[in-house]
Amino acid sequence: MTTSGRADANRRRIEQVALTELLRDPDASMDQIARAAGVVRRTVYGHFPSRDALIASLVDDAVATVAEAHERGREGVADPAEALARAVDAVWEIADRYRLLVALAQRSVTMEGIRDRLTPVRTACVEVLRRGQEEGVFASPLPPEALAYVHEQSLFGLMEAVNDGALPPAEAGRAAAVTALLSAGVPEDRVREIIAAL
Repeated sequence: MTTSGRADANRRRIEQVALTELLRDPDASMDQIARAAGVVRRTVYGHFPSRDALIASLVDDAVATVAEAHERGREGVADPAEALARAVDAVWEIADRYRLLVALAQRSVTMEGIRDRLTPVRTACVEVLRRGQEEGVFASPLPPEALAYVHEQSLFGLMEAVNDGALPPAEAGRAAAVTALLSAGVPEDRVREIIAAL
């Protein structure tokens, strides 16, 4: 393996271990992460100049994974309401894994930074919402751009609800899809049909 390949492998290993350690102990130090990864502290700092930089990198990876899930959820689905529900459900499966990371990231990465990272997902959501409004599937009075923010914040709110024990994790994915559909203006009967088919 080349030096560059070893460095990349080291970085990936540090990120994987850091995610596990930070989800277990949100206050885990760079020393703890280095020990858990089986490397010296200097190696961790060689890849990430600060704990905040490490968390920002983990958030970037999480957002990329969420974007892939969102795309996979809507892939090949013509009905905008079903596409929205499937995308939200697929995102929640990923987001549930990262929900504690999002809470942690809010301490070090500003919410503005998180919102910026989510721009590609929001843009894709806007396209689905616009198509749904044009086809008369969504009856929300909000423009698609605003509604996409509502959906995004609903997901963050549900993550916090799960973290605080107000919502069982097993129910959160479907709750997120129902919330997205209802806020988009999909009739309740149709929402029940879509959710039953997920």
